[in-house]
Amino acid sequence: MTWNQQIRAGFDLETTGRDPKQALIVTATVVMVDAQGRAVSSAEWLVDPGVPIPEEAAAVHGVTTERAQAEGMPARQGVSEITETLRDLFVAGIPVVAFNAVYDFTVMDREARRHGIAPLEPRPVVDPFVVDKQLDRFRKGKRTLGAVSEHYGVSLTDAHTSAADALAAVQVMDELVRRHPKADMPLPDLHAQQIRWKAEQAESFEEYLRRKDPQATVSRAWPVEPPA
Repeated sequence: MTWNQQIRAGFDLETTGRDPKQALIVTATVVMVDAQGRAVSSAEWLVDPGVPIPEEAAAVHGVTTERAQAEGMPARQGVSEITETLRDLFVAGIPVVAFNAVYDFTVMDREARRHGIAPLEPRPVVDPFVVDKQLDRFRKGKRTLGAVSEHYGVSLTDAHTSAADALAAVQVMDELVRRHPKADMPLPDLHAQQIRWKAEQAESFEEYLRRKDPQATVSRAWPVEPPA
């Protein structure tokens, strides 16, 4: 059996902002998916980040400062539990599927370091955002999770909630593998290929940006931005 015919996990975060080096966790979901692509269990966290949640962020994921303070667990507890849950999956060799994984795992890295927790070594990671851009590179249109889900016929309800986005990422990847057999490779090979693909994609995007801004730079890192 290939990796996507066995148990795997979907992962997603909702946070306080767009910059993964500064964003703080508000919600997180790890959903376990069986060989048939069905969600069989999940773990969810609601975290009080300890700072006001910007209105722009709350408008996306629906969690206000007031709700996080009233219902959320302390930030360090949440970061520790999420980190250790993911660490257990990686130690067991279970692939973690995350759309635009470099965002989520950079958030996790910086949050762990803020709270004195050993950072993750995220591997194996599967990122349908990177794989889709590589194997269908000339398709026009947006590459958001919503747009990619629609393209691959995946139903995404409650978009921008971590639970819905985590499951959709797995389902998108399953359909992507079905349509693009090149994505059907052993996990170690796929992980290594994504590192190369992300670097190539970043280089190409940087060249495009430099037509207007000669100083533009795009990070090649994946699946986590290394600390400065």
